[in-house]
Amino acid sequence: MDIRLWEAQLSDRSKQVRLEASSQLGEAIREGSLSRTALEEVNNHVHTTYSFSPYEPSAAAYAAWKAGLGIVGSIDHDSIGAAEEMLLSCQHLGLASTVGFELRVSFLDTPLSDKKINNPDSEGIAYLCIHGVPRQNLDEVAEFLKPLQEVRNKRNKAQVEALQALVGQYGFDLDFERDVLPLSRHEEGGSVTERHILYAMANQSIQMMGKGQKLVDFLKKDLGLSLPEKLTTLLLDEQNPHYAYDLLGLFKSSFLPRFFIQPGREECLDVREVVAFSNRIGAIAAYAYLGDIAQSVTGDKKAEKFEDDFLEQLLDLLVDIGFPAITYMPPRNTEAQMKRLQTLAKARGLMEISGVDINSSRQSMNCPQLLLPSARHLVDSAWALVAHEKLSSVNPVLGLFSKDNPHAKASLDKRIAYYASLGRAMDATKPYSLIDQFEEKELS
Repeated sequence: MDIRLWEAQLSDRSKQVRLEASSQLGEAIREGSLSRTALEEVNNHVHTTYSFSPYEPSAAAYAAWKAGLGIVGSIDHDSIGAAEEMLLSCQHLGLASTVGFELRVSFLDTPLSDKKINNPDSEGIAYLCIHGVPRQNLDEVAEFLKPLQEVRNKRNKAQVEALQALVGQYGFDLDFERDVLPLSRHEEGGSVTERHILYAMANQSIQMMGKGQKLVDFLKKDLGLSLPEKLTTLLLDEQNPHYAYDLLGLFKSSFLPRFFIQPGREECLDVREVVAFSNRIGAIAAYAYLGDIAQSVTGDKKAEKFEDDFLEQLLDLLVDIGFPAITYMPPRNTEAQMKRLQTLAKARGLMEISGVDINSSRQSMNCPQLLLPSARHLVDSAWALVAHEKLSSVNPVLGLFSKDNPHAKASLDKRIAYYASLGRAMDATKPYSLIDQFEEKELS
């Protein structure tokens, strides 16, 4: 039994190799050769290589299992490409799963067109997440997203050319097809993001200067960048396993605003169109609350105002558009922000979903903040989301928000509680057998 080999193969370029490795690791788990301490924590917002992340889908599933999570979910920007592998690898490992995607949508034809809503880069453009996509609709989602990926890649190519115009004089030679596309899974339905561009720049910096003092001097003296003491120490450490990611973070703050090209309406569809599509396929569209930032909890965002001054207007608009849910990240918000959001969401019948986006090798899969009294109900929501996805993958009528659901007349709280109980009782190695546990009798 070669557990280390199988763990390494989870990051292989071949999906077939990765899935075989997850199957072997699952056997080791069931035989008792591998064990873990199971926690109540969950995370349904993990990015994979199908947008930008150090994790292949199978590797993300295994990292979540090792971290003790009860649920892991894949969410990629403009891509559903990771979903099938995530579902299968989680079945192998006996871990509950959920899949979805994230994209930017246009609020330009709403009363909030001139606002920075939850997007630091654009006014009138907002991020939303589509959670709990029923398995039979994954191909339809991929076709829906494909034209958006094509438009985005035209903009990506122009952004690489803009960045090269800024840094070419320092020895960089950045090319979209040669340096950026190979970092992605575009040929398998993955998307290409600005992080791919900056990662290519980080790689080229290391190729030109190596790691250590010479690169640090280049960054400070040639590129004129200001390096915090902590980052300088990290970049002087040639054995730092997160070296390229640390460099990417520096370039993101220093260069992204200088080469970023605003996406147009072709790339950012009208929010109503996207929510209508999500509702039609039985998924759960969730607006991603960011909230005003006074001091960034995670240190990756500058102080800036977002939705809090017009939050009630925004939530009323979301209900009018047809959103069934909101999503937010407890580590990023203050307790006061969460309490206000929760009160307003409950009054409007919006489901609350949470997940902490993972896209860097430095991040932990764990989110202990979910176990605090102010956020613990989000764990129930995550289990309800899992049950929604599995049940509606067998019978669309059983989706949590289906009008034909036998429990459609029950309150949202009762439906979430019932679906959460089903999710927790599910055999994660046979998730779709959950249909056998569903009862149509009236919820008490």
